[in-house]
Amino acid sequence: MTTTLSAPEHAQPQPPAPARKPRWVRPSVAALLAGTALLYLWDLAKTGWANDFYAMAAQAGTWSWKALFFGSLDPGNVVTVDKPPFSLWIMGLSGRLFGFSSWSLLVPNALAGVASVGLLYLAVRRLSGPGAGLLAGAGLALTPVAALMFRYDNPDAFLVLLLVAGAYCVVRALEHASTKWLLLAGVAIGFGFLDKMLQAFLVLPAFVLVYAVAAPTSLGRRIGRLFAAAGAVLVSAGWWIAAVALWPVADRPYISGSTDNSVLELAFGYNGLGRIFGEGRGGRAVTPPAGIELPAGGELPGGGRGFGGGFGGQAGLTRLFG
Repeated sequence: MTTTLSAPEHAQPQPPAPARKPRWVRPSVAALLAGTALLYLWDLAKTGWANDFYAMAAQAGTWSWKALFFGSLDPGNVVTVDKPPFSLWIMGLSGRLFGFSSWSLLVPNALAGVASVGLLYLAVRRLSGPGAGLLAGAGLALTPVAALMFRYDNPDAFLVLLLVAGAYCVVRALEHASTKWLLLAGVAIGFGFLDKMLQAFLVLPAFVLVYAVAAPTSLGRRIGRLFAAAGAVLVSAGWWIAAVALWPVADRPYISGSTDNSVLELAFGYNGLGRIFGEGRGGRAVTPPAGIELPAGGELPGGGRGFGGGFGGQAGLTRLFG
């Protein structure tokens, strides 16, 4: 006689086995990343020093740890560049490890482009599948301005990488209302501020709205976790600002672009409202610190203007497209 035993009532159903990825996915992703790397790395040295202004600061960081920390234009730490130093930290460390050259300066930016394409693929794949992820990654890789940006030493390459990383973290946070992933998104945005200041915050309204509406948890928990993520943004961006503010002024470089030797004034003046309203000096005249003489016209090497110089073009719609 054969008896059939029924499962206990309290037994939990087994989760379905995860669906296997189609065989074409891994080779396609590998081809996308390899093609992106080839596109961004091919004949990279033809750009030379790219933007001489940032190249000088990266080189200064290979000679002086203090210059690396502050983003100084010179190893003597007289004056910084007019941006925060995150991208200079990466390029300066690359120069220290491999010797300062056009390749050690520019390869980190190209690799930031490859990483951005990979993260974008992962984010879109989790929402819409591998096919959509591949199309999104290829779209970013082949965008003409991206191909230029990731082969150059401006801060934009790492800004894009950090913002895409933030978007990926938000997508992960949405799946299970994860606090950890939302905090990591805040950290990415905070370091984006340390790369190009308020430009990193342009994505915040979208990130906040998406999580507030779509996270699978109660409204109270969503709001609480968003406040926690805001704290992560403040901490990851604020530690360097606090260090600069607390450092003795006589023992650190002048904050170029600011009118009062302050990082916050640089963020909200020259790199903030000054950009919006077309005021290259943040709306106020700038006096260089005592003992510093600028070349004729107030220009620094590489075309950058010292101490909050002009930002090209007349304010208005045509400037956006010009």
